[in-house]
Order: sequence, then structure tokens, then C-alpha cells
Amino acid sequence: MIRAVIHLLLHVSVPAAVARTFFAQRFRLAWLVMMATMLVDLDHLLANPVYDPDRCSIGFHPLHQYPIMIVYVALAAWPKTRLIGVGLVIHMLLDGFDCLWMQYERT
Repeated sequence: MIRAVIHLLLHVSVPAAVARTFFAQRFRLAWLVMMATMLVDLDHLLANPVYDPDRCSIGFHPLHQYPIMIVYVALAAWPKTRLIGVGLVIHMLLDGFDCLWMQYERT
């Protein structure tokens, strides 16, 4: 339970910190765009059960696959889609961190 709460808080606070640090002139827009990228989790609706606290989303859900992550990095590299790409990359990194935390708890 505590892992899930921390995970959700990080999904809000890390984009806020990145927006404040790297996009200070347009902080609100940057943070809102990065928050909108959390919609990538709609792919969880395709799973059964929809939420499983012991499931690593990386490599399981369609929009959490490694080949798709290359697209997210490319989006982050292009100025016109940078905020979207950065938000998606942050999301995948946080989900990956959650998977590592889950593995640590199992040992």
C-alpha cells in the first residue's frame, strides 16, 4: 500500500520538479502536459485484473513495452514534442523504479 502511494506521489512531484527546473518560464504548461502523459496508463484497462499491485507494468502493458519507449525518447528529443516525450520517459522510469522496488520487497 505504501509503495503505491509513494509511486503515485512521484508521478505528480517528479514532473513538477522537472517542469520547475527545466521549463521554469512555462512551468504550468509543462507540468500539465507531463501530467497529461499519465493517460498512457489507460492501457492498464486492457489487463485482467486492471490493477494488480504485484505486477510490473514495464513489458506487460502495450504502451509500456521497450520498443514503444524508444518512441518516447525520440519524442523527448524533438523540440515540438519534447514535453510529451519527457513526461512519458519520466513515467516509464518511475514505473521501472516501482518494478525494482517490488523485486526488492520479494527478496
